[in-house]
Amino acid sequence: MAKGRVTERRGKIPAYIQVASALRRRIESGDWQPLQQISTLEELEQEFQVARVTVRQAVDLLENEGLVTRKQGRGTFVNEHVNDKRWLQLATTWDGLLASIRDNVPRYIRVPNPPAFPRLAEGEGKPASSYVFLRSVQMKDGTPFGVVNVHLARDIFEKAREEFTKHTVLPVLAMVEGLEIRDATQTMVIGTADRETAELLQVSLSAPTAECRCVVIDADGVAVYVADITYRSDCVKLTIDLLEGLKRQQKDGRRTRQKAA
Repeated sequence: MAKGRVTERRGKIPAYIQVASALRRRIESGDWQPLQQISTLEELEQEFQVARVTVRQAVDLLENEGLVTRKQGRGTFVNEHVNDKRWLQLATTWDGLLASIRDNVPRYIRVPNPPAFPRLAEGEGKPASSYVFLRSVQMKDGTPFGVVNVHLARDIFEKAREEFTKHTVLPVLAMVEGLEIRDATQTMVIGTADRETAELLQVSLSAPTAECRCVVIDADGVAVYVADITYRSDCVKLTIDLLEGLKRQQKDGRRTRQKAA
């Protein structure tokens, strides 16, 4: 088992969160099996070179997450059934993306002086004449997991103003009558939470995040939807079917042979 010594804080992430992250990885990777007793507080204190109170805080965090249970006089044990904290599967298709966020209930936040236009990189289309800026926090079971900043073309917004201000924007956009979508891309990078994002997501300053950027371009080459989304890293996972293209080719080939027959 790899040892995880905490010799200094990364940025301003508290030491107990670093320790908790290392212990969480051991549970998720199977180093510590269900019902197995984990290392004692003294052993963890020596391993990570931190104070006993820091180790206690780390174990408290794991217990609150439902990963471990402390038993008086016996020690701390991995729970038999561990919930998958990384429940948010990042979509890799348009339909998958819409399905994954359709039922989200955003909590919109008023922004006093929002940026009038989004930053557009090469290949992300040309700007609309005017945009509406929408910021929201996405919640699950009362816990924030994502901060969404959206620039939406104003003419599109006016077609369904009420829907756009009550629901997640992208599924509403997909239903706008007369809108022809030419391109839709999503890019993900690993980042860290700034002060404002950390407060909204209830994580530590500089905590790791998954930052997604989604751009939707209409038939005229206009970027009608530009979203920058920051997710807590502890709820996100990305799964890609590496044989998806091959499976599609095989499926198309079977259809062709069936038609020929």
